[in-house]
Amino acid sequence: MVFTGLLGLACDKGETQNASKVGSILRKSNQASNIVHKDIAQRAPVLQHVSQNVRRLRNAADLSQSALAEKSGVSRRMLVAIEAGEKNVSLATLDRVADALDVAFSDLIQAPDVRDPSRINEVAWAGLIPGSKAVLLAKAVAKREVELWEFCLEPGEVYASEADPEGWSEQVYVFEGCLNIGLVDTVHRVERGEFYMFASSQAHTYRNDGPVAVRFVRNVVL
Repeated sequence: MVFTGLLGLACDKGETQNASKVGSILRKSNQASNIVHKDIAQRAPVLQHVSQNVRRLRNAADLSQSALAEKSGVSRRMLVAIEAGEKNVSLATLDRVADALDVAFSDLIQAPDVRDPSRINEVAWAGLIPGSKAVLLAKAVAKREVELWEFCLEPGEVYASEADPEGWSEQVYVFEGCLNIGLVDTVHRVERGEFYMFASSQAHTYRNDGPVAVRFVRNVVL
C-alpha cells in the first residue's frame, strides 16, 4: 500500500506501486475533474511538472508515445499535449498514465528536482470556486496498513511513544493550536495548517506547550 496524503488534502492510493492511484474527484456533472480548472491552467506549475515527468519517465521506460498510449488507454494526441505542457488533464487520466509507467501518481505531479516524499506539497486539483483545492502533502510506503488518528492535547499535555519497528513512519497535520514533536535529538514545531512526517522507529513525543488546546490528525504508516 502507498499512502499519499494527509487529512483528505490528497487521496489514498491502493496497493504498492500498482496501487499508487489518487482517486478522481468528480463534479456534480459526473465528469472527472481536471488537475486544475481551465481558467488558471496557464499559471499552474503542476502542469509543467507533469509535462516534464511524463516525458522523462516514458523515455526511461523506453516507450514511444504510441506504446504508452496503447498501454495506458490514453490517446497519443492527449499524451503529446501533456508532454508539451499544453493540456489540462484529469486525475483519472494521470492514474492511467502512472499505472502504465509503473510509478506512483505523486511521481507525475512532484517537481522533478524535489524528490523528498515526506514533503511533496503540490496542488493536485483546483476547483471552479477560488480557494477550492486538493494538496498532496506527502507519501509513505506502507507494508500493512495506515492508521488514521485524531488527537487533542490540552495545554501542558504530553503524549510519549516508544520507538516503533523499523520502517514505520508517522504523518501529522495540525489544524488547531501549535504542536511540538520531540525526537531523539531535536524538537519540531508544527503550527496550525502545517504538516510534518518522520520515521517513528525512534522514541518520540507530542507536546502542547501553548496556552490553548492543539488538535491534529496523525497517520501511522505500518
